[in-house]
Amino acid sequence: MVSTKRPILAFTAGFLATVIFHQGLVALLYHFRVLPSVPFNMMPTKPFGIPAVISLSFFGGLWGVLIWQFIFTETPTRQLIKSIIFGAIGPTAVAFFIVFPLKGMTVPMTFLPIGLLLNGAWGLGLWIFMKLSTYFVKS
Repeated sequence: MVSTKRPILAFTAGFLATVIFHQGLVALLYHFRVLPSVPFNMMPTKPFGIPAVISLSFFGGLWGVLIWQFIFTETPTRQLIKSIIFGAIGPTAVAFFIVFPLKGMTVPMTFLPIGLLLNGAWGLGLWIFMKLSTYFVKS
């Protein structure tokens, strides 16, 4: 894959992984009353009024570029494992220890495993979409 295409594909894969895998799992957890927050939240965010799910997906795209940059040379199996692990740990740590405190949100630490699960699912989606992109995008 040509290096100029990789960031665009990784951003798209991260964006789609957020909408499909992350929010899909949020929907399941919400349905079974594990999570109180609704999936596909369309409430506007500050300061630009962008729907929350679009904002989250944008940052999922940025995380996709960052993570894929570190793992794209690995074997497919190692990519899969690292995508899930980095996807689970990186965004969850940033959310819990930087984003939530900056927003003045208090999220119980009991939600940490759920964050790891949601973002690990996102990492799986990132890997799947990046693998699919190799079949549909010629270098």
